[in-house]
Amino acid sequence: MNPILLNIPDSFETERLLIRCPRAGDGAEVNAAVRETVEELRPWMPWVNPIPTIEQSEERQRVARAHFLERSDLPLNLYLKGTETYVGGSGLHRMDWEVPRFEIGYWCRKSLQGQGYITEAVRGITRFAFETLGANRIEIRCDVRNKKSQDVAGRCGYTLEAVLRNNGRRVDGTLRDTRVYSMIPEDYRRLYPVT
Repeated sequence: MNPILLNIPDSFETERLLIRCPRAGDGAEVNAAVRETVEELRPWMPWVNPIPTIEQSEERQRVARAHFLERSDLPLNLYLKGTETYVGGSGLHRMDWEVPRFEIGYWCRKSLQGQGYITEAVRGITRFAFETLGANRIEIRCDVRNKKSQDVAGRCGYTLEAVLRNNGRRVDGTLRDTRVYSMIPEDYRRLYPVT
């Protein structure tokens, strides 16, 4: 089946978060979060170099929505439930709909770090991918130096599957080793009981 024909909800909730597809008008709040967090993002996220303008952030949100609708990428914004407070960005990326397989990426604004929001989001997105999208594999990939991302993968029950040596370049141009974590349906059923 062509994935564009899939009826995928554009939002869902966890205990504290509303997780939803980007929308027109999200750019200003996303931009404020990026500016607040730029020093923490710089080593890992090339899109913050240089810091985007509000207009560029708005454009990025609109393009992200278009990708969501065409099912070529499933970017997701994280908000504190019942508020307009933007927590950070996540989503299901680099998918292969034939498997189906996805990769989860994530970041959290500086003022809300250390409160478990990203762990909660990754658990919610994991459940969404397996239960709604029928995933057969989900990956989390991160630089070997990115301890915070590794900790999230571990807390969410992902298995370290490999370390890919010299498989890319960091933002600063040095060679990067990447840790690859994965979860498959058997792991999911064991770790995430049906609610």
